[in-house]
Amino acid sequence: MQNQQISRSAYRIIMLVLLAVLFLAVNMFSNVMFRSARVDLTENSLYTLSEGTAEVVSQIEEPITLRFFYSEELATDYGRIRTYAGHVRDLLEEIRARSNGMIRLEVIEPEPFSEDEDLAMSLGLKGAPTQSGDIIYFGLVGTNSVDGLDSIPFFTDEREQYLEYDIARMIQNLSRPERPVLGIVTNLPLDTGAGGLMSAMRGESLPFMIYEELRNRFEIEFLEQQFQAVPTRVDVLMIAHPRPLDMPTLYAIDQFVMRGGHVLAFVDPHSEVSLTAGPNGDPVRGYTEQSDLGPLLESWGVNYDPTEIVGDRALAQRVRTGLDARRQESDYVIWLAVPRENVDTNDIVTSDVARLNLGTVGHFTPVEGATTVFSPLVTSSEDAQLYDVEYVKGGPKPDDLLRNFDPAEKRFTIAARLSGPVTSAFEGPVDEAPVAPEGAQSPRKSQDKAPPYMAQSEKDANIIVFADSDIFDDRFWVRTDSYLGERVAQPIADNAVFVMSAIDNLMGSNELISLRARDKSDRPFAVVEELRRSAERRFLAEQEALEKKIDEAERNLTELQVGGPGEDVAEGGPSEQEASAIKRFRTELLDSRKKLRDVQRDLRRDVEQLGAQLRFINIVLVPIILALVALAAAFLRYRRRKARVEKGA
Repeated sequence: MQNQQISRSAYRIIMLVLLAVLFLAVNMFSNVMFRSARVDLTENSLYTLSEGTAEVVSQIEEPITLRFFYSEELATDYGRIRTYAGHVRDLLEEIRARSNGMIRLEVIEPEPFSEDEDLAMSLGLKGAPTQSGDIIYFGLVGTNSVDGLDSIPFFTDEREQYLEYDIARMIQNLSRPERPVLGIVTNLPLDTGAGGLMSAMRGESLPFMIYEELRNRFEIEFLEQQFQAVPTRVDVLMIAHPRPLDMPTLYAIDQFVMRGGHVLAFVDPHSEVSLTAGPNGDPVRGYTEQSDLGPLLESWGVNYDPTEIVGDRALAQRVRTGLDARRQESDYVIWLAVPRENVDTNDIVTSDVARLNLGTVGHFTPVEGATTVFSPLVTSSEDAQLYDVEYVKGGPKPDDLLRNFDPAEKRFTIAARLSGPVTSAFEGPVDEAPVAPEGAQSPRKSQDKAPPYMAQSEKDANIIVFADSDIFDDRFWVRTDSYLGERVAQPIADNAVFVMSAIDNLMGSNELISLRARDKSDRPFAVVEELRRSAERRFLAEQEALEKKIDEAERNLTELQVGGPGEDVAEGGPSEQEASAIKRFRTELLDSRKKLRDVQRDLRRDVEQLGAQLRFINIVLVPIILALVALAAAFLRYRRRKARVEKGA
């Protein structure tokens, strides 16, 4: 009998050992055989590449090396960084796997005072200091075969929604080593600043700060405001408050869009920067007060009335008036300080915009039945109204603008993205050559000949329109100081962020432009939160009822113990009936307090039960299912092998 018990115990031990070995074998087999297999079970496919990124990766022609610098050991105590780093690495692995060998991924852990740390610093990565004095590196550097370099200095979880876009943009920039070309059509003195050409000839020019940013990032090609074709080398055309354009020039822009060109257009019903760009605040010679793009805007699917200016009480900038000693500042409703709440944070272009400072802006509305999709990027508040441009030109005082303010109770669109197929604004080619204004020199014509006429766009257009030109004016968005002979900019608004992001976005392919913000991987536990809220509601209701019951019992008990209201305690102790009531109230009080403790303890019961169920599923049930699947697969393989042997015999 004893031997049988020993045999059974040994049998159980052997079976447990075999199950443990089988479990480890299944895991090792899965790691080896299914290493490249991926199943994305997240609700919004957070770990699945979008079609746009997959297209960008598939078009790589030269090898690209991505170096992912991550101080894994130092980040152990920082849960948010560690979790986000796993997301970044998974995405990079997915991109590498989809690149057909054209992307090489290196994961580098730069230890303190190591050569890898020196390399990270030399490549421009930024480290985050810790309390212990160490530095955590968490960035990406990309290089191509012709010494091109691009980087993400540090992955901040604030941009987790745009992670895929940032990496895809880096890959696309490295896949075309030459700097992209930005064509500019403008009547603003972007490159000379206040004073215009005359100040530039005297060596006194101070280019607009936004233009300095553009010049550092792109190859700039200014187009005269009369041309027959947009040069083929131009990747994006920025139209910034031009003077009235003739039909051949409008036709050239129209055909540029028909052939897939991307446009960023700034028009303005009343340009403050044009009126104050000259010496002593005088307009520069040849300035343009109002701009429009004629038939182009309507063909792109947007209406624009250059005689209307948006005023907004909720977004009004505070300006110094000095008209009253007790009120030095007033709300100027036609100068807007647009906060983050009034921009589309789900669009890549405006995702980092927290404030825009604008002056005398216009507005857009979609054309009914247009083929393009009209997506507002910047809007007014609902506490806004429209002013006639002629009234604004009269120079009304801030108080005059506020007087009789009549809000339209709707939002006006100040900037919008237009996407989709476009029909030409012209029924055929325009052969008329540009004619120079009287007394002016003949305009320089583009060396590119006008291509054949196209009535429909080759592919979906991507156009961004903005109803203001004062976004470029340094006065509105930046303070500049001189330090050691250099201009130092201190931005007070994100005007430059919008312009640079818009051009960066349009410089990409249509696939890259189509990318939008994705949900964060760090998502709340919706079921757990709902259980907690439900439990708290129930707890609060029961707690309130029990506390009332406890208070009432304590009050009755106190009254009985002191002999009741108006009764002399010295006459003797409580009667038998009162003693019974005191005992009953004490029992009721103890029972109510016990129930209150039970309610407080049960507050997290449902959440803890859900956690226990999830732990059982993840730790016990899933491994058992995998083990059973592996056993079934092994059994079927054994049966097939046995059948082949018997058939061969």
